[in-house]
Amino acid sequence: MDSCSKHHNSSFPVGFAWGASTAAYQIEGGWNADGKGPSVWDTFTHQGGGRVYKDQTGDVACGSYTLWEEDLKCIKQLGLTHYRFSLSWSRLLPDGTTGFINQKGIAYYDKVIDDLLANGITPLVTLYHFDMPQGIEDQGGWKAEKTVDLFSEYAHFCFNTFGSKVKWWITINEPHILARYGYGEGCVAPGIRDPGTGAYQAAHNMIKAHAKAWHVYHLLFKETQHGRVSIALDSDWAEPFDPTSVEDQEAAKRYLAFNLGRFAQPIFISGDYPEVLKSHMSAKSKKQGFPTSRLPEFTEEEKKMVQGTADFFCLNYYTTRKIKHQDNSQGEPGFETDQDVEAIQEPSWPVPGIEWLAVVPWGLRKLLKFVKDTFNDPEIYITENGFAQSDPAQLDDSQRWEYFRQTLLEVLKGIHVDEANVKGYFVWSLLDNFEWIYGYSQRFGLYHVDFESPELPRTPYKSALEYKKVVSQNGLGESDDEKK
Repeated sequence: MDSCSKHHNSSFPVGFAWGASTAAYQIEGGWNADGKGPSVWDTFTHQGGGRVYKDQTGDVACGSYTLWEEDLKCIKQLGLTHYRFSLSWSRLLPDGTTGFINQKGIAYYDKVIDDLLANGITPLVTLYHFDMPQGIEDQGGWKAEKTVDLFSEYAHFCFNTFGSKVKWWITINEPHILARYGYGEGCVAPGIRDPGTGAYQAAHNMIKAHAKAWHVYHLLFKETQHGRVSIALDSDWAEPFDPTSVEDQEAAKRYLAFNLGRFAQPIFISGDYPEVLKSHMSAKSKKQGFPTSRLPEFTEEEKKMVQGTADFFCLNYYTTRKIKHQDNSQGEPGFETDQDVEAIQEPSWPVPGIEWLAVVPWGLRKLLKFVKDTFNDPEIYITENGFAQSDPAQLDDSQRWEYFRQTLLEVLKGIHVDEANVKGYFVWSLLDNFEWIYGYSQRFGLYHVDFESPELPRTPYKSALEYKKVVSQNGLGESDDEKK
């Protein structure tokens, strides 16, 4: 019997943060209401062309811009201690700059924050969750150096406007995903295909933008507002395909360096990219005839600026891959081929909805231990974790709840056995929502949203009612199988 199956270790630490997460573009709708400016996702979805499932858009989504009270009811019903949501940059600053400030946007988020606080719920606010104002993208977006300053000005505006009430901030959500798919492969907004350098340049600027925003907070606001600032990083766990193969072991390390270490190493440890990433990219670029590495370099001054710019570690986890070494020297330069790995989804792992998301609960425990051991034992908040159901979804999602339960058991082992400093867990997502290129075909919500009805009613899935029990007892009771 694992020590975590014993009764006394089925509880989470006192004060554990229980939450659910959402993102502005995915739930708000009101895409052009009350003076909001266009974001890259408005542009991307309106261009059509089959890049999004059935050419669906987030124009209406869950209607949270007008139906916030309905969302609040869901949050209260679950008994959450925390709620993570994002601000729409272009709802607040329609062209992305403080040249024009949209007061109606401020009023909306003020109400959300005030209502949460009035109900004893802590807001965890993400400044930027994929929805760059189109006005800034038109000037080069994340590939342009000037966006670093534009983002830090936006961050300053948000800290100044909401910081007396918000104490938990995330600067950027999943820079790896955005850089890779938005500026490398071009399959998500802003849809720029530049596989050899785009993903690295965009990521490089996001790291600097995050660091600059962190310094803005710590220099100008920390003393009076007493808040904390971090960045949300996503990663699969990477398991060597053949655990006895040194090549596969090295490949798994490389995969983690490319996907997680590229951000976590500079921000939490050294101010610079992992050595394995630098040497690999340098050799690769040289072989391909590039005069310098395609991985940008931080100046000494930038390294000092970036190092140590996170007050806690936000981790988004969904799945695991088995990693095999694979020589891709013949492939075109690009993030995918640069890693020289094959990432394998084990056929025995269940896939409840979306094809890339195989359920691997033990991968999260291994990833938590990796973060603890590699990044100086930080306080960890799991800011996203969830499982999709394909549409139409059953309200009795018992199987999906079982995946959540198994995952939470692994988190408990991470806390009690591996001594990872895990402080909170947020389900993705509070509501079924616009799931990027999958549109409304994939449902991650604790609450079902009827997108066919003009009222967009929210109905709890079974998983919502089960999650509520976990939150109320701050732990996992026995499962039905264990009771038998």
